[in-house]
Amino acid sequence: MADELGAAHQGAPTYPERGDARDRFVLDRRSPRPSHDPWRYQDLIVEDERTEKGDIAPVATVFLTGRECPWRCVMCDLWRFTTQGETPRGAIPAQIMAARQFLDRHSRAVTRIKLYNAGSFFDPLAVPESDYEDIAARLTGLTRVIIESHPALIGSRVDRFLDALDRQEGAGAAPGRLEVAMGLETAHPEALERLHKRMTVDDFARAADALSGRGVGLRVFLLIAPPFIPPDAQDAWLGRSVDVAFACGASVVSLVPTRSGNGALEALEAEGSFRAPRLAEIERAAASALARGGGRGRVLVDLWDLDRFSGCPQCLEARRARLHAVNLEQRVSPPIVCARCGDGEPA
Repeated sequence: MADELGAAHQGAPTYPERGDARDRFVLDRRSPRPSHDPWRYQDLIVEDERTEKGDIAPVATVFLTGRECPWRCVMCDLWRFTTQGETPRGAIPAQIMAARQFLDRHSRAVTRIKLYNAGSFFDPLAVPESDYEDIAARLTGLTRVIIESHPALIGSRVDRFLDALDRQEGAGAAPGRLEVAMGLETAHPEALERLHKRMTVDDFARAADALSGRGVGLRVFLLIAPPFIPPDAQDAWLGRSVDVAFACGASVVSLVPTRSGNGALEALEAEGSFRAPRLAEIERAAASALARGGGRGRVLVDLWDLDRFSGCPQCLEARRARLHAVNLEQRVSPPIVCARCGDGEPA
């Protein structure tokens, strides 16, 4: 693997091989954690999204506040939006209730909601099981509830949360109402191991099968330009990763550009193991993943913080709009040619 990646930069920190040392590598490079009130959600946005039926629906995303994820994935910066202590009982239902009250006052009618807690919904220290009934009570009337989880936590707590949802909706509960988003990140076996997710592709596939057997939908996160994969192999491995995601039953593949800023990725960049994608590479990844998907499901590109990957302010908004159209229409429009930069990057 070291030969494949090339020689590390002289004097740069070497990424550890052992799990406990990798934890320390990640933790030592973090900036101070902001303080968050566990009784208030972080943010709330409403975005249009193409549904499994092909129509366009407004989807609310509630960024919940709770305990930090126990995994120390090397690319993750979501710990900045978490608390160190356990999530208090009652805090998650209170956040959801506040979000729905805000939506009722200020937004279009929303029937789909994402509850993203910067970790795993089925981590009992992040979302107490004793809150499942109260959470379900605050989700009545919604046709789709999307939560996120590490594959290792797919098990009996999924059943208990499904039971709570069913008790609230009664006999009229719609099948497939619950969808779980899981991060595969990449199907490259060595890179996946070094990301420190502490899972394999086979582990992911077993978790996906467990969701399918329960009638739960699957959304898969894949990284654009993950660390530990050489630049000339990124496109091929993204294609293989898309294949794995759809083979596991994904109805949505969400492409997430790998963002620096957590300290660990800067260290990997210094040793030559990582380079953040450019906007032109994100556009290419979206087009190739959509073609690779072949209608097996939707391919969506994460557009949050897209300006971080652009070197040309003149064409950024046009390129953002083009990628948004890809998400909604599931087809690729002609490329944008910028008079200043040509392809979205500075000359």
